[in-house]
Amino acid sequence: MGRTSELAELARTGFVDEVILAVPHDRDLTLRVLRIARELRLDVKMAPDLFGCEATQETERIGGVPLISLHQERLPVASLLLKRAFDVVASAAALILFAPAFALVAVLVKLDSPGPPLYAALRAGRKGRPFRCYKFRTMVRNADELKEKLRERNQRQGPVFKMSEDPRITRVGRFLRRYSLDELPQLLNVLKGEMSLVGPRPHPLDDFFAYAIEHLPRLDVIPGMTGLWQITARRNPSFQAGMDLDIEYIQRWSIGMDLRILLKTAAVILRGNGE
Repeated sequence: MGRTSELAELARTGFVDEVILAVPHDRDLTLRVLRIARELRLDVKMAPDLFGCEATQETERIGGVPLISLHQERLPVASLLLKRAFDVVASAAALILFAPAFALVAVLVKLDSPGPPLYAALRAGRKGRPFRCYKFRTMVRNADELKEKLRERNQRQGPVFKMSEDPRITRVGRFLRRYSLDELPQLLNVLKGEMSLVGPRPHPLDDFFAYAIEHLPRLDVIPGMTGLWQITARRNPSFQAGMDLDIEYIQRWSIGMDLRILLKTAAVILRGNGE
């Protein structure tokens, strides 16, 4: 994939979780790789030279090669399982509860402009894996084709595209966006495990392809329907400000933090501050 001097960049662009040192004989190189891996929060394993002997204690094996662990990142497994369980129960309950509203919104979207009521677009998920993100359609049917023509009117700093008074938005779409009702179909993505209720918002693939390497850590976690940026700096045009908040969320994450974000999101939605 590249040289050890490029480890930091390779690990980020390749979304690497683990580094394996194969029979290292250079002590300084081993220590340097270990230091970089720890800084990047990667697991590190080593294939020791056993001089033709078999290990007397149980070790992990990959392809018959024994490995010993030099560094293991600690994951909050119990909290992550609880987060997923909450996502499943809450999204399933919400889908059942809001089923009549879904049907009504779908009819209104259909009557307001030609095209399907649902819009499914590719977004960058965890580790950059693309997935189809569902929304109620709030724009004209050929909105993606018109996007490139409007790039020069982008009001966001950075790769994300956003503009006020977007001519592609329909009348019903403007109302749905104001109260974030267009996002409700993403409960299906949450149920499928492609999204979480809380996390960094998933960006379109063309925005993702424009990321700088320092932006990639936001993809270390599953994207969410709402996040820290949405409740603290929703109207801030700076892409970097949103990125900093996403990284802060990842570093400080807890179940309690998710619950606080959900409660504050509900207050923001009721005020109709969406765009």
